[in-house]
Amino acid sequence: MEYIYDVKPGEVFWAASDVGWVVGHSYIVYAPLLHGCSTIVYEGKPVRTPDAGGFWRVMEEYKVSAFFTEPTAFRAVKKEDPNGELLKKYDLSHVRAIFQAGERLDPPTYEWLSDLLKKPILDHWWQTETGWGIAANPAGIELETVKSGSATFPVPGYKLEVLDETGNILGPNEEGALAIKLPMPPSCLNTLWNNHERFVEAYLDTYPGYYLCGDDGYIDEDGYVFVMGRIDDVINVAGHRLSTGEMEEVVASHDAIAECAVVGINDELKGQLPVAFYIRKDGVESEPEEIEKELIQMVRGTIGAICCFSKAMEVKRLPKTRSGKILRKTIRQISETDDVPTPATIDDPGILDESREAYKAAKVGRFV
Repeated sequence: MEYIYDVKPGEVFWAASDVGWVVGHSYIVYAPLLHGCSTIVYEGKPVRTPDAGGFWRVMEEYKVSAFFTEPTAFRAVKKEDPNGELLKKYDLSHVRAIFQAGERLDPPTYEWLSDLLKKPILDHWWQTETGWGIAANPAGIELETVKSGSATFPVPGYKLEVLDETGNILGPNEEGALAIKLPMPPSCLNTLWNNHERFVEAYLDTYPGYYLCGDDGYIDEDGYVFVMGRIDDVINVAGHRLSTGEMEEVVASHDAIAECAVVGINDELKGQLPVAFYIRKDGVESEPEEIEKELIQMVRGTIGAICCFSKAMEVKRLPKTRSGKILRKTIRQISETDDVPTPATIDDPGILDESREAYKAAKVGRFV
């Protein structure tokens, strides 16, 4: 609480997560209360409760020192209040930093928040299995220079490395599987309940001597960690391994886009092809065809024609968990089969039909 989040006993810490998730019980209940902080339990969404200023209102009312939520929550705020007009109603002078986790903090969202709040916006990366930060900017020790798109440095206790498919350690700026050299630090899981074989198979067998995080990324020449997405979000287009997270970063930078997801769908010729789903910002009047054309130019201009990016579909909503994570695997599965299991954590199962209709209208995947 002190070294990563820079909160002291007697201060107010707010993690705006669903209490049923690891962030909920660990960082709404246990950690702040054990540390002597006041904590906030918030039942509601970042928008339409009653407006997109809900976060700012609670921060002002309870004099929050540090705030922690996922990037998708702020993307929802950005969609409804892109210029931050509602923020002007509230005094957030007591807020020292905003912490982001749960998914990658894409550069467009980071830059929007940073410009709006004029405060440190600190991405950090960890997992339910670890219980605390794997990579973070240690605000309570010494705040490091922020690099957009990076969770900063490995936290003391973790020996983090990037491995290729055969387990060789990759060099700076080379993307591969993120893995933690054993042994793991205190608090991390060491088995699965009544199924130790499954634990070894899922986390330890792929790279002997390492814990497999399941995320893809790289470490740059300065030691900054960049988590690009889940390993299964890396797609193979005609023999080229490409990150859908990198494509999402480009799509999200378009002025009309509030939120997006890029997934790989099966293709008989190329193996896989990337397709984008996006939600436009409120008040944007551009035609979908115009936006799609501009996105294709942007992605191909930034990443290259090898990515074969040629389809972007507008949707009203994206399938998400109740904690706000986009269900990219489910979006991908809809392109392949009707027999898609409804995730137990989904916020609204009705969104799956909307995704299916988007594929049909665009004649993508099995709907060609």
